Amino acid sequence: MTENMIEILGLHKSFGSTEVLKGIDLAVRSGEVLALLGPSGSGKSTLLRCINHLERIDRGVIEVDGKLIGHRLRGQGPDLQELSEGQIAKDRRSLGMVFQSFNLFNHMTAVENIVEAPVGVLKRKPKEAKARAATLLERVGLGDKGNLYPSQLSGGQKQRVAIARALAMDPKVMLFDEPTSALDPELVGDVLNVMRELAATGMTMVVVTHEIGFAREVCDTVAFMDQGQILEHGAPKDVLINPKNARTADFLSKVL
Repeated sequence: MTENMIEILGLHKSFGSTEVLKGIDLAVRSGEVLALLGPSGSGKSTLLRCINHLERIDRGVIEVDGKLIGHRLRGQGPDLQELSEGQIAKDRRSLGMVFQSFNLFNHMTAVENIVEAPVGVLKRKPKEAKARAATLLERVGLGDKGNLYPSQLSGGQKQRVAIARALAMDPKVMLFDEPTSALDPELVGDVLNVMRELAATGMTMVVVTHEIGFAREVCDTVAFMDQGQILEHGAPKDVLINPKNARTADFLSKVL
């Protein structure tokens, strides 16, 4: 069996009195592409943000490549201690995050957006980082757009720059939070093609998405979430074509 890249046990997360994640258990193998499906408000994006420690968890354990993210064990017991912001940032280097709204720096060109973290965080030489940025832009089909600013790019092009920016940190895992939901329909295909190519290289990926076709064709596993719980988890052919849970079947009947 392939080693798990992500392991989540007993994950709980609340915002005030609202419990958003209710004891999530989930494992993602190295090289696996997992799609998280479910209605709005089911906890998908919160789960993704907890993996990256952008949200502090209340209870449970999250490990990436065998290492706790954002915490360490307190003494010999099961209690976790929150790490400093600096250490959390170091832990987060192994995780690339692509957001729905791109989150590019508007005052920087595409190349400058990509080289900012490798130079500032990884302390790479600017010349080396720029060469890598050019290679990554070619990889996402934007080799001629390096000197353009976000305002000069389409939504799909911005998202592909965001993917290149995440890849520049050489992450072990890529997290995608509804990467195509803010795009015009004709621009979705280009972004999904880049994600397909990335999946084919063996990158471990967790994708929050409503693109059922992508989940069926590209993903190794699918997890359906509702009301803060994973109700069904398995191969796409099982979850999407022959769901066992009535809530999963009801959801799919409305989106397929």
